[in-house]
Amino acid sequence: MLFALAILAAAGAGELGAQPYPSKPVRIIVPNATSGLADICTRLLASNLGAALGQTFLVDNRPGAGGTLGTAAAARSVPDGTTLLAVFDSHATNPYLFASLPYDTLADFTPISLLARGPLVLVVGPKLGSSTVDELVRLAKSRPGAVDFAAVGPGSPARLLMELLKLEAAIDVTMVPYKGAGLALGDLVAGQVDAMFATVTSVSSHMKAGRLRALAVTSARRSAVLPGVPAMSETYPDFVSEAWVGLLAPANTPRDIVARLNAEVARVLGQPEMKKRFAELGLETAPGSPADLDRWIRAEMERWGRVIRERKITLE
Repeated sequence: MLFALAILAAAGAGELGAQPYPSKPVRIIVPNATSGLADICTRLLASNLGAALGQTFLVDNRPGAGGTLGTAAAARSVPDGTTLLAVFDSHATNPYLFASLPYDTLADFTPISLLARGPLVLVVGPKLGSSTVDELVRLAKSRPGAVDFAAVGPGSPARLLMELLKLEAAIDVTMVPYKGAGLALGDLVAGQVDAMFATVTSVSSHMKAGRLRALAVTSARRSAVLPGVPAMSETYPDFVSEAWVGLLAPANTPRDIVARLNAEVARVLGQPEMKKRFAELGLETAPGSPADLDRWIRAEMERWGRVIRERKITLE
């Protein structure tokens, strides 16, 4: 009798000890500096997840080495759901831009959900007479190397999209590197360079004022973010790319925790206010299953791996 009571008491203590997730604060590592797109998106999500799950969700910015420092820190974390990782475009390109990484991009992480996605836009400056992608391509073919494209960093989306256009359209244009997007846009508006792939929010005021002209968006179809602007895929079917942010956990994070987070992320991103806030950033909320995010990352790696290898792009 006493033995049976002891077993029941132990079982009861185990149930009390198994607290529902999350039982302590959760940090979301963002492997770049504050005010970037991934940082802003993650902060919007974190505050709402905290309210929904009754626990603090902290954003932990770990910039450095193209996003690899923060990503490596997340990979080394205990897989108990208390450390998460927000990833973006560079997560899929870094395996091809760095000779080696201190983590495995696929094997060391468990996908939770895609958070948001949105097109970039090809804009041209005031001196360029082109008003369509076809006209820009014809100009580039008639004057090889004469069209100047602004790019921020060797592995930036602006650079990679320019290289993708060179492959798809079989043209030769000149890259002009900049240390910051503000400097690049300033020269584009001033006519010092001719064209650039940029985020919608960074160029929207210039487009409204007529200082820049939008030729195409990079999403698979025309986007509600810029209604009326053609998609690049209408001219080049394989030219598809979007800015994106996703949420990962360290590998071997328990399935029930991943499922709980996935469900709460979907609920939060489905709120009208959240959709509005993300739209202001030029993005659409994009919740989905962990498998959806896994497929998304693999597709991005395949696309940009091809471009980086064929164009022999390095971080030097």
